[in-house]
Amino acid sequence: MTGRNYLKTTLLLAGLSGLLLFIGSLLQASLGGSWITIMLVVVIAMNGVAYFYSDKIAIRAAHAVPVTEAQFPELHQIVKGLADRAGIPMPRLYVSPSRQPNAFATGRNPQNAAVAVTQGILPILDRRELEGVLAHELSHVQNRDILISSVAATIGAVITWVAHIAAFASMTDDDEGANPLGGILMLILAPLAAGLIQMAISRSREFGADATGARLIHDPRALASALRKIEAYSRGTLPATTNPSTAHLFISNPFKGGAGVANLFSTHPSTAERVERLERMAYNG
Repeated sequence: MTGRNYLKTTLLLAGLSGLLLFIGSLLQASLGGSWITIMLVVVIAMNGVAYFYSDKIAIRAAHAVPVTEAQFPELHQIVKGLADRAGIPMPRLYVSPSRQPNAFATGRNPQNAAVAVTQGILPILDRRELEGVLAHELSHVQNRDILISSVAATIGAVITWVAHIAAFASMTDDDEGANPLGGILMLILAPLAAGLIQMAISRSREFGADATGARLIHDPRALASALRKIEAYSRGTLPATTNPSTAHLFISNPFKGGAGVANLFSTHPSTAERVERLERMAYNG
């Protein structure tokens, strides 16, 4: 599992690095200048930042703050017990001020992992359900999923930022070779490409973490109940306190997609499908 996830991370970095260099070549062809060189520098910096600092970037995007055992004793007790059971180090704990119920894990490996929950999730879940959610997040840590998802979050944010700069440069250039249409396409297509890669990573990962987390606490229905509550409390009523590029990190999509075409761009499988799988897992023992 670890080797496969490191390979996926390498392919992700290579693919999105190639996308940035492609954007640079389009800019250089239409606007001149040294855009390929600029993008190469961005790629090198991005890969280093994505690997070593992705956890800090994700935590900051969620406005989460570190918490101590004295501040949240039950939360600390649950995570410590689950980490011991899973055979991984105790992760750093954070709480986000968001009223939307949610949680996520981040970090490049179990030794540098962090788990964050929102203020909104703590009042609505009982201890059993909270254990289900935290077991899901620690399963991401245990399965080494968090390296891939954290890197994707960082690169997605970088690509979105670069696409905006590229679009602005294309549309405001006064030379004869300016290409406003190219800028508009980059503004739309580059973030979309990054988002589709994040989506492909996240959908299969969530099913795996649901199953591993349910086995960790020997109670699939606890997580199923928690997912139903999170869905009911956050459906279109509370704003997400995070950046869209980090949406795939969360146990439930902070930016609720609609039906039909909109659902194709969701970073998560549907809650109904996840609950159905967990209920089937409980039924089969």
